[in-house]
Formats: sequence, C-alpha cells, structure tokens
Amino acid sequence: MKKIVVEGGKKLTGEISISGAKNAILPILAASVIGANESTLFNVPNLLDVTVMEKILLSLGLNIKRMDNMMWIDSKPLSNINIPEKLVREMRSSIILMGAMLARTGEVIISYPGGCEIGPRPIDLHLKGLKELGAEIVESHGFIHAKAKELKGCEIQLDYPSVGATENIMLAATKAKGTTVIRNAAREPEIVDLQNYLNKAGAKISGAGTSVIIIEGVDKFIDVTHNTMPDRIVAGTYMIASVITGGEIVIKNIVVEHLQAIIAKLKEAGSIIYDDKNSLKVIGPKKINSIEMIQTLPYPGFPTDMQAQMMALLTIANGTSIISETVFENRFKHAEELIRMGANIKTFGRVAVIKGVKELTGAKVTAKDLRGGAALILAGLAAKGVTEVDNIYHIERGYENFHLGLESLGANIKKID
Repeated sequence: MKKIVVEGGKKLTGEISISGAKNAILPILAASVIGANESTLFNVPNLLDVTVMEKILLSLGLNIKRMDNMMWIDSKPLSNINIPEKLVREMRSSIILMGAMLARTGEVIISYPGGCEIGPRPIDLHLKGLKELGAEIVESHGFIHAKAKELKGCEIQLDYPSVGATENIMLAATKAKGTTVIRNAAREPEIVDLQNYLNKAGAKISGAGTSVIIIEGVDKFIDVTHNTMPDRIVAGTYMIASVITGGEIVIKNIVVEHLQAIIAKLKEAGSIIYDDKNSLKVIGPKKINSIEMIQTLPYPGFPTDMQAQMMALLTIANGTSIISETVFENRFKHAEELIRMGANIKTFGRVAVIKGVKELTGAKVTAKDLRGGAALILAGLAAKGVTEVDNIYHIERGYENFHLGLESLGANIKKID
C-alpha cells in the first residue's frame, strides 16, 4: 500500500507555486460537455479526481488530449447519457454532470455520488433546483434518471448556499429558455471561475461571487480557452506547513483575497504574514497561540476544507482551542489519528476541544479523507520522530505531488509506492 513517511523537526523555508484549484476545474470539466465545442484549459492540476472526471468525459464519447497541466476537450462527439456508476462512486463532484447533461442532451442517468465520507451531503437541493427548471427526475435503486424536453428559466431560492447545487443549476440554466435567478447562491471563488469559463464560451451569466446569480439562456456555445484559478485550500495548507514548523515560506500564484479568513486565524495564532499582490510570505512564530474559536462557514467564512489542517496546528498551540464544524457532520475523523500522535483532543458532535501539548510524536496513522490526510502530514512535519501516513490516495485526490512540494521546502519526506 502506498504511504508517505515524514521525519519531523525541520523548519520549512523557500518558495512554492500553487497549482490550479480542484474545486474549480471539476465543475469546469463538467461544463465542457454543454456546448458541442472545444475547450482548451490551462493550469489543470494533476489529481486523482481530475483523472476520474476525465475518464467520465471519455466514457460519454468526448475527445480529450492532456499534456502536463493543459487539457484540450472536444465535446462535439458526445454519444452516451449513462455516466458509469463505478466512476461516480469515486468522486462526489460527478453529480454536477446532471445539470451539464440536461443542458446538452435533455437526459442523463447517474448513480448517487461518492467521495470523502465526511457525513451526509444530500443532493436534494440539486434535484429541487433542476425540477424547478423543468426536469423530470426519477430515483430508483440508487440511480437518478433526469429528463427534460425543455428547460425553462425561473427564480430559484436555495434553502442553503450549497456550492454543488449552485453549480448544477448554473450549468442547466445556460441553455434554458429565458432567465434564471438563483437566490442565496453560494459565493465561493470557484463559482466565479465557473462563470468566467462559461461566459467565455458564450453563456450570459452575472452575479457569481454574490448571493444572487442571473443566467440568461443561450442557444449556442463557442470554443473557449481558460486558465484555472489557483487552489486556495492547497495554499492554506502550505501556509500551515510554514507555521507548524516555525518556518518561512513564500507562497506564489495565489489570490490573496481568497485567503483572508485563513490569514486572520493564522495571525491570531501568532504568525507574521506579508502579502504582495499574488504572493504571501508566511513566518511561523516561536510559540503558537491557541485560538478561542474557529467556526467553519460558507465563503467568505473560514473554509471547512481547512478545518483538519488547522486542528493539526492547534494540537501544539499554547492553550486550549475550540473548533465548531457547522458545514458537515462527521468531519473529525482525523482527530483520533492525531490522538495517536499524542494530541489532546475531545470531540462533542460538531465541536472539538483541542488542548495544546508540548510536542507530538511520530506514529503510524491512516488518512480517512482528503483534508484529514493532509492534516496528518502537517502534524508529522512538527512531530518528534517518524510518521507514516497510509491510505494516501485520499491526499492525491486533492494535492498535486504534495510530498515533492514539501520536500522542496526542506521537509524530510518521501512517498513509498
């Protein structure tokens, strides 16, 4: 079994450039289905989830060429409406193909999605929104069969600002007749990137990044070239790598505005952070301060995808910290693994209380999900001795060569295949 082995105790220093965002490229790849056009995409991260989405698009009949961090897609030869169950169960983001396929062919058959097991993430908001646009949806034996003779624009009020539901409705509405308005839409930067891609392809969308998104349906898409936005969660993870080791890292190819919630909490923990347009210098403190409260929230609040990494940091903070996870249930699986390394963590439902310890010690631990796996590597960087992290396929779903990036900054780390 593949694993990553880390020997702690090294201060990380140097520069790292951040790759394209997983949570931006996946909906863009789904969107490439819509237009019977060609998409040339740059800054595409080399991740397991991207490979799964590529396999899904190939199974639908699309032509794809991939070289390094560039991908070319020709969606004209689409020939299939059945999305392979095995691939869907590997990756939750595959569900946004529903909206894209309804826009393109008016029909799709897909199973319920997989991905990280971080509690129930129902797709009822997706289905409700697509039904309001005119789709008929039949759920049977774990599969969803969606059909629409014609999608019609309408006003949709989301009960919660779900990123996936916002994206699915946006994709379906691009070809709907008339105007669609999404209220209480998710405001994440990745949705702005999706809007930018779609508008370059000929869609008429405004408001992404606010709580109200307006989509005017169009008949035709054109060929498009797009550069994927940088990954704010990968950037945040490297920021914590600097802080947890008392290091000094310059993080390049970022959008500083996307990282404000993370910057604020790391400053609270005692870090010194300088920003310079598209880069940050993060200097770790000699002593890490505890943080009274971190509450995960939809953007622009503190991201749930940074909760595990922050918990790893707070295990060696001076004092007691509290994390409240409001976005997902069952997202503290990494806590029991951190405890194996000597952390003092108690969880109560969606709340974790972390009492800082003098030091962590290396141990054999298991990545239970993507961000929890990254947190264990961060803990290993600061721990005394050697940490072995297995189940690293979780980490490879969302981090491109994470071990090599850390090694380039001075970490004593290696991947064993």
